[in-house]
Amino acid sequence: MKKKAAVIGALILVIALIALVAITTCLPMLKMADDPEEIRIFIEERGIWGVLFFIFVTAVQVIAAVIPGGPLEIAAGYCFGPVKGALIADIGMTLGSMAVFCFVRRFGMSFVEIFFSKEKIESLKFLKTNRNSKIIIFFLFLIPGAPKDLLAYGVGLTDISIYSWLFITAIGRFPSILLSAMGGDILEEQRYGVFVIVLLVIVVLTLAGSLLYRKISD
Repeated sequence: MKKKAAVIGALILVIALIALVAITTCLPMLKMADDPEEIRIFIEERGIWGVLFFIFVTAVQVIAAVIPGGPLEIAAGYCFGPVKGALIADIGMTLGSMAVFCFVRRFGMSFVEIFFSKEKIESLKFLKTNRNSKIIIFFLFLIPGAPKDLLAYGVGLTDISIYSWLFITAIGRFPSILLSAMGGDILEEQRYGVFVIVLLVIVVLTLAGSLLYRKISD
């Protein structure tokens, strides 16, 4: 009963965080959705608080799991430039991944099942049965298309240390985040032709990464 109460409490906390982001971020962003430049100004006007705000949003995206992270990575490049934007998004997603790891280690499978079906969780069994799981997870984080949010929840069910996980999620995510942030920066410069090319590259890499992940997880 205590464990169930703890899981319910954790779920309420997650819902509260999502609601907070929706009220403070999503509503203003939706009003500015037809003008990306206005979104950038909205962030810039808040200075360091705008940066911290964006980090918070990207962290919640990982915890919520159902919110796609790709658009936020592109938005980071648009608002902050490719390198700075990628670093900011990476920090937020790393914090979110660490929070997920700690939640799963504390509450176990009950917490994971809030966000993912048993079938998807079962697809991660290779993480427990492979002695090279750390290398495999790091490789999957390097490539676009792998379900990183699902992996973030699954890793907490393994015996991987929190320090190894910190390295994997912080370093492994960065190349794909940087690629998306570069796309956002190109969009901000209104180089639409180049942006379409970068977007196509991301789509191709994502499809290839998805197929590779399916092969590894089968």
